[in-house]
Amino acid sequence: MQRALRIDEKSFGPDHPDVAIRLNNLAMLLKDTNRLKEAEPLMERALKINEKSLGPDHSKVALGLNNLVLLLYATNRLKEAEPLLERALKINEKSFGQDHPNVAICLNNLAQLLKATNRLKEAEPLMQRALRIDEKSLGPDHPDVARDLNNLATMLQDTNRLEEAEPLLERALKIDEKSFGLDHPEVAIDLNNLAVLLYAINRLKEAEPLMQRALRIYEKSFGPDHPKVAIHLNNLAQLLQATNRLKEAEPLMERALRIDEKSFGPDHLRVAASLNCLALLLMNTNRLKEAEPLMQRALRIDEKSLGPDHPDVAIDLNNLADLLVATNRLKEAEPLARRAVEILITFSQSTSHQHPHLQAATNNYRGIHRALGWNEDQINDRLTEIGIKSH
Repeated sequence: MQRALRIDEKSFGPDHPDVAIRLNNLAMLLKDTNRLKEAEPLMERALKINEKSLGPDHSKVALGLNNLVLLLYATNRLKEAEPLLERALKINEKSFGQDHPNVAICLNNLAQLLKATNRLKEAEPLMQRALRIDEKSLGPDHPDVARDLNNLATMLQDTNRLEEAEPLLERALKIDEKSFGLDHPEVAIDLNNLAVLLYAINRLKEAEPLMQRALRIYEKSFGPDHPKVAIHLNNLAQLLQATNRLKEAEPLMERALRIDEKSFGPDHLRVAASLNCLALLLMNTNRLKEAEPLMQRALRIDEKSLGPDHPDVAIDLNNLADLLVATNRLKEAEPLARRAVEILITFSQSTSHQHPHLQAATNNYRGIHRALGWNEDQINDRLTEIGIKSH
């Protein structure tokens, strides 16, 4: 690719559209091999060439915007990504019409960003529209339809509609196995998504072989130190923990954390997720002093990256409150637990679907107040005050 780029630069000049194609191809390869800092200037240069050569509203400009967005998303720069996505969507709607597969790609990317910034009500109709476009344009068994099904199913899981999500995930897996073969990374994504859902509804025996198979595919496809491998290590480790195989789980979590820190740096959201996984295992093995700084660090990362009112921050707060209770620091735990409940109530009200962790956070908050000596009427009054109806 680098040689082809040098040839085209020499043959056509540095600002030719063919050079932009070479830059984008090389940049996407660098992105996929986690060399994000090298990829970004190539994408930006390709975008400038196409804007100058083809005009700001050309479909190739929209493609360049989408590529750059994927990189910004991977480096957690969501505010920078959103206006680029909106612009790409407008260009493609104008260039191809409202129901073209290129429009569906933009809709999916924008929906993923809205989901990541906790705007689920805005994201869901975009995902549904993308699915309708691709089914109509490409047919019901196309890999892009599988991608849409996965995206929508994940949204349904996040809003606690697990029964609706499962058939979508199963359909996506069948499409991708048929399209790509049994050992393709796209199949690993499907396996992982379905396994996570099965884990959430306590069907652990069904989930484990799917997770193991997904991990094997990714290690074979990308190598043992790729960030995608870290995701699967953490998922499998959590399942092992849930089935009381803590000694098997811990080295997987430690390996995942090392991969993420090396790949993304110490302050990335993926690092926060790995920290939380390891901290909960340490807590469950009564190593509370080791767990606490990991939880605090995860909370700081998530607050900085997602904002103070994101559901993931609430989960961090609830985890840390649990640890403080375990070390008999109830007065420190109470405001964290309350804040967690308030965030999840706000989320549930804004999406019209109860967050999957709200009940657990509410129970935790109740338990703290019982330990502080409050009676049930006092606890119910406090919960009513912050928006939970007592039964």
